[in-house]
Amino acid sequence: MKIFAPAAALIVALLLVLSQSMFMVDQRQFAVVFQLGELIRIKDEPGLSWKVPLLQNVRFFDKRILTLDTSEAERFLTSEKKNVLVDLFVKWRIVDTKQFYETISSGSASVDAEERAKARLSQTVNAILREEFGKRTVHEVVSGERDRIMEIVRQKGNLDAKTFGAEIVDVRLKRVDYVQEISDSVYRRMEAERKRVANELRSEGAAEKERIQADADKQREVILAEAYKKAQQIKGAADAKATSVYSAAYGQNAEFYAFYRSLEAYKQSFKSKGDVLVLEPNAEFFKYLKNSNPGKSGK
Repeated sequence: MKIFAPAAALIVALLLVLSQSMFMVDQRQFAVVFQLGELIRIKDEPGLSWKVPLLQNVRFFDKRILTLDTSEAERFLTSEKKNVLVDLFVKWRIVDTKQFYETISSGSASVDAEERAKARLSQTVNAILREEFGKRTVHEVVSGERDRIMEIVRQKGNLDAKTFGAEIVDVRLKRVDYVQEISDSVYRRMEAERKRVANELRSEGAAEKERIQADADKQREVILAEAYKKAQQIKGAADAKATSVYSAAYGQNAEFYAFYRSLEAYKQSFKSKGDVLVLEPNAEFFKYLKNSNPGKSGK
């Protein structure tokens, strides 16, 4: 037992030294190895690695794309001296771990370094946005040049981000809105514009209605005139044919024709019991009523 105790103690000591000599690098991280506080190497490949216990220590930095998101919308002035509310986020990452450490995180923890980098990026992006918004009108920043502003902020922001080993991947304006006092004015202007457009459409509709109605009336008159013309032509042809028939009948028997015409005249004259004619008794009108054989009496 006395022999095994020192051996067990040695094994434990070796295992402890071995555990202090190894470290695991996650695929989502950079590992920075320091020796007596001086950066000696950077390991960005995942897997198991070695270090000198007690003399060397390791710090880890995130290699993923990180997000800088504003906690609340900020106000920016446009070229018209009007306030707009802007809510945005920035996607960024560490591209040069050595430079990032020497510029931002020297003497601080990794988490604190990321927060310090976010604060610096926030100040840079904020300054660029104020500059760009100050060159543009409310309409331009809300819709007209929104994509252009985001690209300018990304490009200019990258110039500062590269100085401390970072890169801005993307900048997005989530919301660009009017403040309340401007919103009310804009809504009133939009309402007036919509009413103006509606009135124009109503006027155009009324004019189109009048045009269609006038065209319909014109077509109606043309159709009626054509129908009347055709009816008169048919009537004229019928009258001509009737006259021809009457003439032919008169030529065959003039006395019968005269008798028939007299009967038609009597029929039209005595339609009602109240009809009254004032004529001389020997008038030509009554010759077929007085004599059933007028031809013989005239001889």
